[in-house]
Amino acid sequence: MIPHVQHFVHEATNTFSYVVREPDGPAAAIIDSVLDYDPAAGRSSTHFSDQLVQYVRDNDLKVEWILETHVHADHLSAAAYLKESLGGRVAASENVRDVQATFREIFNLHDFNADGSQFDHLFTDSEQFSIGSLKGSVISTPGHTSDSVSFLIGNAVFVGDTLFAPDKGTARTDFPGGSALALYESTQRLLALPGDTRVFLCHDYPGTARKFEPVHSVRDQRAHNIHVGAGSVADEFVRIRESRDATLGMPALILPAVQVNIRAGQLPGAEENGVSYLKIPLNLLGRAS
Repeated sequence: MIPHVQHFVHEATNTFSYVVREPDGPAAAIIDSVLDYDPAAGRSSTHFSDQLVQYVRDNDLKVEWILETHVHADHLSAAAYLKESLGGRVAASENVRDVQATFREIFNLHDFNADGSQFDHLFTDSEQFSIGSLKGSVISTPGHTSDSVSFLIGNAVFVGDTLFAPDKGTARTDFPGGSALALYESTQRLLALPGDTRVFLCHDYPGTARKFEPVHSVRDQRAHNIHVGAGSVADEFVRIRESRDATLGMPALILPAVQVNIRAGQLPGAEENGVSYLKIPLNLLGRAS
């Protein structure tokens, strides 16, 4: 069965969010949502995610799943807001526990449980799930992060940051738990899918050269991906990826994003004055200039 996929572009973070729906019924899933966040003001808003809410309501859809491909470092998840607004179960990889444990130490979160209980469901590799009449399966694709998964739904696969557009290659692997070799092996799992499988990206960085491109085929990725396309080999990919990663600074929103995303999109609990706070570890992440 071929799912209907509606994409939404959050241009401030170059992120694609998706509403995936069965072709002849109301069941739907939302993948990789975004909560707007102004780091200068420390203020969040739901302007972008309200577009998804409106689309769901306009089409009389029933949200069954709110899916995260990984703990994102470049945008905040709107999963909690969408669950409150539309229902559905928030789900991610079982390996989110490892990411939670790592960042519990980094942010010194004494009262935070790194057991995945913030999510309604934790997927295992190859686990099957349904969106109404649509059948889906989970493909573990670590490398960018240890908890990265891809969701294969009908002839569409949602790959998070495992693959970028062919002219951009793949995502970085230098975050805690990342691995260039694991990423290469994950891309090979995806490229082994049938050639006409639609590959839906989480991010695109077109610059001024072209428009945003949310989807490519496995066939196009095999032939043209500059990092893992035709003729690529693991050792050379690892060399290129690690060399490139060594030049990159931290994402602008990594500190607020990770603190919210390990909580399944929930903001930290309010303190005695009724205000929620995000923490900034000083001189810990990134490289000295």
